[in-house]
Amino acid sequence: MDTLITTADRALRTVFTHHHASRANPSSGIAVDSLSDPEKREASALMRVNHVGEVCAQALYTAQALATKNEGLRRHLQAACDEETDHLAWTEERLKQLGGRTSLLNPLWYAGAFGIGFLAAKLGGDAMSLGFVVETERQVEAHLQSHMQRLPENDHASRAIVAQMKADEMRHAQEAQAAGAVELPTPIKGLMRAAAGVMTAVAHRV
Repeated sequence: MDTLITTADRALRTVFTHHHASRANPSSGIAVDSLSDPEKREASALMRVNHVGEVCAQALYTAQALATKNEGLRRHLQAACDEETDHLAWTEERLKQLGGRTSLLNPLWYAGAFGIGFLAAKLGGDAMSLGFVVETERQVEAHLQSHMQRLPENDHASRAIVAQMKADEMRHAQEAQAAGAVELPTPIKGLMRAAAGVMTAVAHRV
């Protein structure tokens, strides 16, 4: 029962509250350059997509932690989830600075990612669950790299946040691999990329 309450509390906090980081924002101390209105809109849309990605990461890790019976793995997933909270806080802060907002569909994104994570853990076991973490983080890392190319050249604040997020995601993938992840079948990887593409396209606007 305690686990279920904690899971529900984390879901509500992820979707409906503001977040506080345990680490300093990577953009702290960086002079905010003047951006044109079109540049602000594009940077805001990209950071909203990044925020949605972190909402989904929270859901995935939380669901996998709920599904596993391995206490060590549960602690590992919860620690990664806590670190992803920093990303939520950083992207929210940058969105506010840019005059943007988070996605209106965050409850939907969370529910979908939670369902995928729980099913993966229950049907495939811990090794498959970790495999999902590895593949998710690899795809997110590639996605963040594309944003580094699309963000306005003089938006140094957003770039600093994305760079740190990218480094963290790479480390999460390496840690999951070391913990015993199995390689996912190619069709599942393709479905994950397709689902991420839909999410990215929608979240860029809504």
